[in-house]
Amino acid sequence: MTTDQIAPEEELNLVFSALSDPTRRAILERLSRGEASVGELAEPFEMSLPAISKHLGVLEKAGLLSRERDGRFFRCLLHAEAMRDAARWMERYRRFWANQFDALEVYLSEDAGGEPTREKDENDG
Repeated sequence: MTTDQIAPEEELNLVFSALSDPTRRAILERLSRGEASVGELAEPFEMSLPAISKHLGVLEKAGLLSRERDGRFFRCLLHAEAMRDAARWMERYRRFWANQFDALEVYLSEDAGGEPTREKDENDG
Protein backbone atom coordinates (compact mmCIF):
# COMPACT_ATOMS: atom_id res chain seq x y z
CA MET A 1 0.00 0.00 0.00
CA THR A 2 1.49 3.35 -1.00
CA THR A 3 0.99 6.49 1.10
CA ASP A 4 -1.78 7.47 -1.34
CA GLN A 5 -3.59 4.24 -0.50
CA ILE A 6 -3.45 4.38 3.31
CA ALA A 7 -6.75 3.53 4.96
CA PRO A 8 -8.45 6.41 6.80
CA GLU A 9 -7.95 4.64 10.15
CA GLU A 10 -4.23 4.31 9.48
CA GLU A 11 -4.00 7.98 8.44
CA LEU A 12 -5.62 8.92 11.75
CA ASN A 13 -3.16 6.68 13.63
CA LEU A 14 -0.22 8.31 11.85
CA VAL A 15 -1.45 11.83 12.70
CA PHE A 16 -2.06 11.02 16.38
CA SER A 17 1.28 9.25 16.61
CA ALA A 18 3.06 12.22 15.05
CA LEU A 19 1.29 14.65 17.40
CA SER A 20 2.16 12.57 20.46
CA ASP A 21 5.72 13.91 20.58
CA PRO A 22 6.40 17.40 22.02
CA THR A 23 9.29 18.03 19.61
CA ARG A 24 7.06 17.33 16.62
CA ARG A 25 4.29 19.52 18.03
CA ALA A 26 6.82 22.34 18.48
CA ILE A 27 7.96 21.89 14.87
CA LEU A 28 4.37 22.15 13.66
CA GLU A 29 3.81 25.21 15.83
CA ARG A 30 6.86 26.85 14.22
CA LEU A 31 5.65 25.92 10.73
CA SER A 32 2.23 27.43 11.48
CA ARG A 33 4.00 30.80 11.27
CA GLY A 34 5.48 30.04 7.84
CA GLU A 35 7.87 27.78 5.99
CA ALA A 36 11.30 27.09 7.47
CA SER A 37 14.50 25.28 6.61
CA VAL A 38 15.49 22.11 8.43
CA GLY A 39 18.27 24.09 10.14
CA GLU A 40 15.80 26.74 11.32
CA LEU A 41 13.52 24.04 12.69
CA ALA A 42 16.43 22.35 14.48
CA GLU A 43 17.73 25.56 16.04
CA PRO A 44 15.70 25.57 19.31
CA PHE A 45 16.38 21.89 20.03
CA GLU A 46 19.43 20.29 21.57
CA MET A 47 19.56 17.42 19.11
CA SER A 48 21.40 16.53 15.94
CA LEU A 49 20.17 17.31 12.44
CA PRO A 50 19.67 13.58 11.76
CA ALA A 51 17.42 13.37 14.84
CA ILE A 52 15.39 16.38 13.64
CA SER A 53 15.24 14.78 10.20
CA LYS A 54 13.70 11.64 11.75
CA HIS A 55 11.02 13.79 13.40
CA LEU A 56 10.38 15.50 10.07
CA GLY A 57 10.05 12.09 8.43
CA VAL A 58 7.34 11.09 10.91
CA LEU A 59 5.49 14.35 10.28
CA GLU A 60 5.89 13.93 6.53
CA LYS A 61 4.61 10.34 6.61
CA ALA A 62 1.55 11.57 8.53
CA GLY A 63 0.96 14.17 5.81
CA LEU A 64 1.51 17.08 8.21
CA LEU A 65 4.38 18.64 6.29
CA SER A 66 6.30 18.47 3.07
CA ARG A 67 9.96 19.11 2.32
CA GLU A 68 10.98 20.88 -0.86
CA ARG A 69 14.52 21.27 -2.08
CA ASP A 70 15.67 24.90 -2.29
CA GLY A 71 19.23 24.81 -3.62
CA ARG A 72 21.33 23.12 -0.95
CA PHE A 73 18.58 23.38 1.67
CA PHE A 74 15.23 21.78 2.29
CA ARG A 75 12.27 24.05 3.07
CA CYS A 76 9.49 22.59 5.16
CA LEU A 77 5.85 23.52 4.70
CA LEU A 78 2.95 22.79 7.03
CA HIS A 79 -0.03 20.80 5.74
CA ALA A 80 -2.56 21.45 8.50
CA GLU A 81 -5.41 19.91 6.52
CA ALA A 82 -4.01 16.51 7.53
CA MET A 83 -5.18 17.32 11.07
CA ARG A 84 -8.78 17.85 9.92
CA ASP A 85 -9.80 14.20 10.30
CA ALA A 86 -8.18 14.04 13.74
CA ALA A 87 -10.02 17.20 14.78
CA ARG A 88 -13.33 15.73 13.51
CA TRP A 89 -12.70 12.53 15.44
CA MET A 90 -11.98 14.45 18.66
CA GLU A 91 -15.01 16.71 18.14
CA ARG A 92 -17.32 13.72 17.87
CA TYR A 93 -16.08 12.43 21.22
CA ARG A 94 -16.12 15.90 22.79
CA ARG A 95 -19.83 16.19 21.93
CA PHE A 96 -20.45 12.68 23.30
CA TRP A 97 -18.79 13.48 26.62
CA ALA A 98 -20.46 16.90 26.85
CA ASN A 99 -23.84 15.15 26.48
CA GLN A 100 -22.86 12.60 29.12
CA PHE A 101 -21.86 15.33 31.56
CA ASP A 102 -25.07 17.26 30.87
CA ALA A 103 -27.09 14.13 31.66
CA LEU A 104 -25.07 13.54 34.81
CA GLU A 105 -25.67 17.13 35.91
CA VAL A 106 -29.45 16.69 35.46
CA TYR A 107 -29.34 13.41 37.37
CA LEU A 108 -27.36 14.89 40.25
CA SER A 109 -29.58 17.96 40.45
CA GLU A 110 -32.71 15.88 41.08
CA ASP A 111 -33.66 14.90 44.62
CA ALA A 112 -34.88 11.46 45.62
CA GLY A 113 -38.44 12.31 44.54
CA GLY A 114 -37.35 13.11 41.01
CA GLU A 115 -37.82 16.84 41.48
CA PRO A 116 -35.02 19.25 40.68
CA THR A 117 -33.38 20.52 43.83
CA ARG A 118 -33.26 24.24 44.48
CA GLU A 119 -30.95 26.32 46.55
CA LYS A 120 -32.42 27.28 49.91
CA ASP A 121 -33.40 30.91 50.00
CA GLU A 122 -32.12 32.92 52.95
CA ASN A 123 -35.77 33.52 53.91
CA ASP A 124 -36.50 29.75 53.98
CA GLY A 125 -35.90 28.83 57.60
